[in-house]
Amino acid sequence: MSSTEPRHTALDAVHRSLGATMTDFAGWDMPLRYGSERDEHTAVRTRAGLFDLSHMGEITVTGAEAAAFLNFALVGNIASVGVGRARYTMICQADGGILDDLIVYRLAETEYMVVANASNAQVVLDALTERAAGFAAEVRDDRDAYALIAVQGPESPGILKSLTDADLDGLKYYAGLPGTVAGVPALIARTGYTGEDGFELFVKPEHAVGLWQALTEAGEGVGLVPCGLSCRDTLRLEAGMPLYGHELSTSLTPFDAGLGRVVKFEKEGDFVGREALTEAAERAGQNPPRVLVGLVAEGRRVPRAGYAVVAGGEVVGEVTSGAPSPTLGKPIAMAYVDAAHAAPGTEGVGVDIRGTHEPYQVVALPFYKRQK
Repeated sequence: MSSTEPRHTALDAVHRSLGATMTDFAGWDMPLRYGSERDEHTAVRTRAGLFDLSHMGEITVTGAEAAAFLNFALVGNIASVGVGRARYTMICQADGGILDDLIVYRLAETEYMVVANASNAQVVLDALTERAAGFAAEVRDDRDAYALIAVQGPESPGILKSLTDADLDGLKYYAGLPGTVAGVPALIARTGYTGEDGFELFVKPEHAVGLWQALTEAGEGVGLVPCGLSCRDTLRLEAGMPLYGHELSTSLTPFDAGLGRVVKFEKEGDFVGREALTEAAERAGQNPPRVLVGLVAEGRRVPRAGYAVVAGGEVVGEVTSGAPSPTLGKPIAMAYVDAAHAAPGTEGVGVDIRGTHEPYQVVALPFYKRQK
C-alpha cells in the first residue's frame, strides 16, 4: 500500500454531508454507501440513483491520425464509430492479456475520449502514450478536467429532461452529445454500469456540486437517492457486466472472458495483440477454455471472489464476483468453470464456502435484464 493520501472528488464534501461511509477505491476516497446498500440498489432498479464516478480515467486523443492510432492501440474498430457514438472495447498486451476494458466516445472527426477504469487509468495512459509513437495523434491526460456524475434507473430520463433541452429521446444507448444540464455544459452519454437506462454526465469539476444538487432536487418527487460503490457492484453483477480485476485481467484474453466479439480482426492494419489473439480465437474455437457463467445459490450463504467451484468432489472453476442479489432475493456469483459444467441447468455444481460445498445452479448471464 502506498502511503499517499487518497484523492478526493469535487463532490467529497457533499458525500460527507450526506453521511456517506467512505472507502479507499483505486487511490480515491469514494462513497461506499449512504444508508442501506439494498435500498440504494432497489432505487436504481425501480426509480433512480445518483452516482459520483469522478474516479474514472478520461484520456483525450486528438489529431489527424487519431482513428488509425486507436485502431492500432485497441482491439476494436474505433475508426468505424460515428461522431457522437461510443463503443465498448479493450486494450490488450502484445500477448493478448487484457490491460483494461474501456468506453471510447468519438466527440468529433479527429477527437476521441477514452474512459478507463480508475485502477488502470495510469496503465492505460502509459500504454496509449507509448503506442502513439509514429502516429499524428496526441494523447492527453484529462483525468483532472472532468467530474463524472451518473443518474441511472427508469426515472432517469424524466429527471434529466427537466434540466436540459438536449434531445434525450433521440440519444441512443452508447451515444453521447454535448448539451447544457442545469445551466452547465456537459457531455451527456447514454451509458451506464447498472443494467438500467441512464446517463453519465461529464462536466468540469467546478460544476459538479451544482449539478449534483440540481439532479437531487429534480429527482425528489420520483424517489431518486444518492448511491455508493457497493450497490454499483451488485447492480453490475446482476446485469452480468465484467469488472476489471475480477472477470478481466492480464492473465485472460477477451476470448477467455467470453468477450471475443470486441476483437475486430477484419479492421485494416495491425493492432497490438493481433497475432496472440488470432491464436486465442482458434484455441477457443477448438477447445473452449473455462467459461464465464452465472451461479444462483440454493441456500443463503454468499460466495466471494476466489472461492472454488466444485463438482463431483473436483475443483472445476473459480468464483470471480459474488454477492446477495436484492432483485433475485438469493446469493449470486459469476465464475469461470470448465466447459463440461458450463451449460445452464447443469446439476451437481457447488461452491466451496469455508469447507462446505454449497449447492448452486448454473444459469446463463445476465441474471437480470430490464424490460424495454
